[in-house]
Amino acid sequence: MAKPNIDHLNLLVSSLDTSLPYYECLLELLGFKRNRKTIWSNNDGFFLQIQQAKPGTREYERYGAGMNHLGFKAESAQEVHDIRQAMQDAGFEAPEIQDLDGVIALFMKDPDGIRFEISYYPPGTKVFD
Repeated sequence: MAKPNIDHLNLLVSSLDTSLPYYECLLELLGFKRNRKTIWSNNDGFFLQIQQAKPGTREYERYGAGMNHLGFKAESAQEVHDIRQAMQDAGFEAPEIQDLDGVIALFMKDPDGIRFEISYYPPGTKVFD
């Protein structure tokens, strides 16, 4: 039997007009290319789609059921710092980078509060025990 691979992620946002500039900036920095107005893909065939949420639906809650955050792996600690600076330069909030026992991590939120992590794992770092 073939191993399952993650194919895509579909994020619903409260306002495409507000959120698309954020995703255009972040996804390009992460090496994604835009295929359509609201769809980006990477070299591994994974694609991410941003769509308008239906009116009257509940907003994202930090510890509520559903996705807590989406993590992306950086190739170097410098890449994490460069992404943070580029997001700030584009006018988006990008908090301080954290050192989590040697893992360099940046945690950001999109305009709806959907959380993203950009992390660099130095060689030899155990991610899962």
